[in-house]
This record gives sequence, C-alpha cells and structure tokens, in this order.
Amino acid sequence: MALYWCTEVLPLAVTALLPTILFPVLGIMQSKDVCMQYLRDSNMLFVGGLMVAVAVEHWNLHKRIALKVLLVVGVRPALLMLGFMGVTAFLSMWISNTATAAMMVPIVHAVLDQLHRHDDTEEGRLKGRQDGDPGSAKQSAVVVGVPDEADAVDEERKRLSKGLLLSVCYAASIGGIATLTGTGPNLVLLGQMSQLFPQSGGVINSASWFAFAFPTMMIMLMMAWILLQQVFIGRSLRGAWSCGAGQAAKERAARAVIGEEHRRLGPMTYGEASVMALFLLMVALWFTREPRFVDGWASRVFNAEAEFVTDATVALMVALLLFVLPSQPPKYLCCWRPNSDPGQRHTRTHFCPALPLLTWKVAQAKIPWNIVLLLGGGFALAKGSEESGLSRWLGSQMTPLHSIPPWAITVVLCLLTATFTECASNVATATLLLPILASMSQSISVNPLYVMIPCTLSASFAFMLPVATPPNAIVFSSGYLKVADMAKTGVVMNIIGIACISVAINTWGRVLFSLDSFPEWANATTPI
Repeated sequence: MALYWCTEVLPLAVTALLPTILFPVLGIMQSKDVCMQYLRDSNMLFVGGLMVAVAVEHWNLHKRIALKVLLVVGVRPALLMLGFMGVTAFLSMWISNTATAAMMVPIVHAVLDQLHRHDDTEEGRLKGRQDGDPGSAKQSAVVVGVPDEADAVDEERKRLSKGLLLSVCYAASIGGIATLTGTGPNLVLLGQMSQLFPQSGGVINSASWFAFAFPTMMIMLMMAWILLQQVFIGRSLRGAWSCGAGQAAKERAARAVIGEEHRRLGPMTYGEASVMALFLLMVALWFTREPRFVDGWASRVFNAEAEFVTDATVALMVALLLFVLPSQPPKYLCCWRPNSDPGQRHTRTHFCPALPLLTWKVAQAKIPWNIVLLLGGGFALAKGSEESGLSRWLGSQMTPLHSIPPWAITVVLCLLTATFTECASNVATATLLLPILASMSQSISVNPLYVMIPCTLSASFAFMLPVATPPNAIVFSSGYLKVADMAKTGVVMNIIGIACISVAINTWGRVLFSLDSFPEWANATTPI
C-alpha cells in the first residue's frame, strides 16, 4: 500500500480498499472487523465538517469574507500580501485548501491586472508627452533609457506576481493545520489516537488542538510573510508600508477592483446569514464541548459515564440542519425579502417551497468522498498492523533510539516527513508514519504525542513542488512561476515550518499535553 500510494499506480482511494481483500485472505482480520474501520468517528467528523464547508462555499460566503477583509486591510504592498495570506489561511481553517486557493487566485489575478494596466497607462502617457515636446532634450534622453526602465518595471511586475501567488498557496497549506478538520493529516492523528490509544480520554479534540496549532499557524504565517516580502517585493519592511504618489494611484485602482467584486455580491442574503449562524454555532459547540481546563457542556449533560457525544456529533447535527432549514425567510420577516439559492434562482409560491440551505445534489457533487475511503484505509492498515504484531516488531527495532534526546528525534522525523510529503499525498504520508511513530514512542518511553503531533503538522508542509499539493498546482498553472521559484522558496519554508513546530511542541505544547511524562494511557496498550 505504501508503494502504491507513493507511485499512484492505482487511485489513492482504490489502494485504500486493499485491506478489505488482503487481510481476510491472509488470515489477519475478519472481513467484518476490517470494514468497520472505514467509517469511524473521525471519518464522520470529516463528512460533517465538509458539509458545512460546502454550504459556506455554495453561498459564496467565503468570497464575501475575503473581499471584505481585503477592503479593510488595504492594498499597500505589505498590507496587500498580508491581507491575501490572512484571508486564505482563515478560510483554509474551515474549507478545503483547494477550494480556498481556487477562489483566491482569480482575485489575485484581477488585482495584478489592474496594477499592470495602470503601469501601462502611465508609461504610454509619459511617452506621448515626451514625443509631443521636441524642445525637451532632457526628456529625450530619458526616452533613450526607457527600454532599460521597461525591463526593470517588467521584472518588478513578475516578482510581485510571484510573491502574491506563492503567498496564497503557502497560506492555504499553513491555515489548514489550525483546526482538526482543516486538513486530512489532522483527522488521521485523531483517528489513530482513538484506535491505538483508546484510553487516552480524548486528549486530542477541537479545543486542545486549536489551542496548540493556532498560535503555531500564526507564527508560521508571519514568518512566511516576512520571507516572501523580502524575496519577491525586495523592499525593507518599513519601506513596504509607505507609498509615493504613483504607487498610491495604483493602489486606488486595485482597491477599486476589489470594491467592484464586493459590490457584485450585493447585500447579504437570508441564506448566507443562516449558513454563517450555523457555522458559528458549530465552532462554538466544538470549542466548548470539552475544553479540558473546565468541564464542557458535553461532560455535564451527556458524557458523565462514557463519551457518547464527540466533535463528530456536533458536526453532523449542524450538517443536518443545513438540509432542514429553508434558504428563504419566513413571511413574518418582511424586512428581509427572499433571495433564493445562488445556484437556482426562483420565486417561491404556495406550490414551490423554498429550497433548504444545502441540497444533497450539491453536497454529493462537492464532497471529496475519496478522502473518506483514504482515511478508512489508513485506519484499517493501522488495525491490521496491530493485530498481526507488526507494530510491536517495529517498536522493538527502534529501542536503540532511547539514547537520543527526544527533541532531536522529533526534528529528524519532521524533516523526513516534510520531504516524503513532497512526492506523496499528505494523508497517505500521515497514515503510513503515525502508527510506526506510536510504536517507537512506546518502545523508548516517550509521550507519543511528542512525536506524532509534529509529524502530523509536517505532513501538511508541501511547499516545494507544484505536484505536492493542489494549491501549489493551481498557482503554478497561472504561468507566472517556474519550478525553480517554488523549490528555492519552498526549501526555506520547510525549514521555517519545522523550526516553528519545534518551538511550539517544546513550549506551550509541553504544558498543554503534559509531554514531560509518559502517560498511563500509552503504557496501557503496550504488550506485556
């Protein structure tokens, strides 16, 4: 399966089905036990979260948020890049990084086209003024130098275009690490923890993960912004915040483009407001279900005896409401006249009821069901490794690592993971490595989370190659970037990412997850 996932001889989701055939045939597990692994709790969390994300995307709520933030932030050189990165990272926390990048790249192109068009207009105006004034020898001398100046302007345009496009694809990958549903490897970690360490007591949940990963994401986002600012804009940070008269005119033109895009969306509809309210409800219920430092609402009401309610329960409940609540306001809300589904405009009558906020046709078309199978295949593979004794054997082979400091082991493993994920799916990378790392941690008596969390985050850091992740491919297809551009900056981004993870796991991560001690829940699953 590792070989097939790396080479993609078969589609990833088809390869994930191999355990359903091979494990029963080889006498490792019964078929019914293998098939149960394909729809675990974390898989349902993925489905529920994606349904809410699809509704946000379907109602263009993500585009409204993006354009509004860009209007507020401004379009000065430093602010424009920071605005694109902040918006992309925030949206990627909740919807897929592919959809986020696909939405943001056309906005970047529109802004760049307006900036370049303004440059061309100014250049033509200057040349016309010089041609019409034969008495100006000084201006004629300037005209002689116009080709060199034009080359410099063209090079500056390319650098700005590359910087803004790379900022979008990097932010899309970085933003996903902040939430459990933001990217596939996070869900793989959640599922592997519940499977390999069932007595861990939900140490990884939406609240605890966000408390650890969100500050890490913010630090890394700022470091990425500084890097791109220096490499592609080529100004000092102080100078990038200021602008002259010509630069101000270009910025007004770019702001006008963003404003026009925002105006085209019109006022917020009843459907958009409803989807936003449900989205905020889901986030609030996730964070307050089991915040760990106090009793959450689930532990007080439902989970006194066992963990009946999980984050998947919350996500599926909100997803169900999307199929129940109407997309048009009731009659008593006369101040908010109906604007129907953006995909199917119609006038409601007594014989034509309002469509729900999300229809199954839309959900079925936009949810990547192949990832559900891929996650399930990973859980089946981990269960088979446990049942066959492979996990115990791998753990025993790594006992000599006990003499190496844990932080050094973590750094090396993060480097290997970040390199491996450049040529393999991030979900497949996490699926293959996490069970092995769990066995290794048990054999050397290190808290499994000390190794598993950094490698999970590293699996999302595919910055170097266009084929490494869909946002990279989307940005590369624009034609502005070369493979060398992505590789040179991507290497530095990988180093920055691993450094940020190392700082996070050795500071607030130690306190949050009690990483200084070997937990009882890890020792309980070790074979005697």
